[in-house]
Amino acid sequence: MTFEDLGLTEKVLSAVKEAGYDAPTPIQAGAIPAVLAGRDVLGLAQTGTGKTAAFTMPILCRLETGRARARMPRTLILEPTRELAAQVADSIRKYGVNHKISMALLIGGVSFDEQDKLLTRGVDVLIATPGRLIDHFERGRVLLSGIEVFVIDEADRMLDMGFIPDIERICGLLPPRRQTLFFSATMPPEIDRLVHKFLNAPERVEVSPPSTTAATVEQRIAPGGAGDPKSKRAALRREIDASENLKNAIVFCNRKRDVDIVFRSLKRHGYSVGALHGDMDQRARMAMLDDFRDGNVPLLVASDVAARGLDIPEVSHVFNYDVPSHAEDYVHRIGRTGRAGRTGHTIMLVTPSDAKWLAAIEKLTGQTFDKTALESDAETGDGAAADTKEVPAKSPARNRRSKRGRRDDSREAREDRQPGDNRRAETGERAPRDRKTPPKQVAFRDTDYVPAFLLRPARVKEET
Repeated sequence: MTFEDLGLTEKVLSAVKEAGYDAPTPIQAGAIPAVLAGRDVLGLAQTGTGKTAAFTMPILCRLETGRARARMPRTLILEPTRELAAQVADSIRKYGVNHKISMALLIGGVSFDEQDKLLTRGVDVLIATPGRLIDHFERGRVLLSGIEVFVIDEADRMLDMGFIPDIERICGLLPPRRQTLFFSATMPPEIDRLVHKFLNAPERVEVSPPSTTAATVEQRIAPGGAGDPKSKRAALRREIDASENLKNAIVFCNRKRDVDIVFRSLKRHGYSVGALHGDMDQRARMAMLDDFRDGNVPLLVASDVAARGLDIPEVSHVFNYDVPSHAEDYVHRIGRTGRAGRTGHTIMLVTPSDAKWLAAIEKLTGQTFDKTALESDAETGDGAAADTKEVPAKSPARNRRSKRGRRDDSREAREDRQPGDNRRAETGERAPRDRKTPPKQVAFRDTDYVPAFLLRPARVKEET
């Protein structure tokens, strides 16, 4: 099958040919004709199979007729993260190179005024994250009564990030007569409820079972030590050094604070590495992604903000420094490699405490990992002891608050600190140099403390 067989217009076909694509992927072959026919579509496919083009191409065909009005966009595309929204915008530009399509990107980290100017001129395509879209709507800057096509991309990620109430609210603001498109890699029960609620007799396009992984990705697990952070970081370095044909790689961590720790560790050991997580401002995040795409930074340590939908087609390896606590995240993480038919490699570091999460991943994906390496490592105990010496930091202030003030003060970080680690911040007193000398007791930290003036006897004025 070719793109000409799908019913796309000449302008879109010309752009597709210019982009160098010859044949549609299965999700594109199944979804594009249904979208062009005006039907609601539920698209289920593993990540990296071309879901974005499956809805951007037919939308551009539909937008060739008609005209945008001020503050009333014709198409609304919801994305869970800024990076995914920017990627969809790039897809619109690529396939709409022969169109005069106006577009606005409503994401955080960008000035409201610039976005408002675009909306005032009128846009055909509005790409937004739920929170920023609601902000504009509440300010009266955008009207949603003219939406003809509504797209919810990465619907399961919307669920994970807590956007379902926002999506339900946005759906209530849209006209009843519209076309709705749902695209996702997994199908949790909550998403199935939304499908029945907001889609009208949808065309279900499922090119692979939900929560499956790409056959082009080689997956294996490796011992991550006995849970000691130093030995785990040493295990990561060993796997990176031992990986053959490693062109570039993403290292996924579960927590943002661990992203910074692993990033600094790899950098001290001489690796060319960058970091990406949700606390970074938008400009820094986009600059880091550009450096990674261009090959300036071959290693990227990231949180799950980089796990969904980012189109970096030539990622050769993915390292799971942490076993994801949600099995669906594993599917998305390893989907960053082995894209567009290429071969990919994934290695996941597993510690003894990860057995429950590993079993959940095996159950979800229907595959069984070879645990021989874990068993031999447990017998010899090599993983916990090998290469655990860290290179000392250039500056002694490793945990000092950075200029941007991005130190992780989450509950997880606070719980990890030991008593007395930050005595001055808690009591206003410097820690004593001699550990044998007990610290001075500070009364104002005692909940039973009563100010001295309240203890003074009351003076009763005598009557004359």
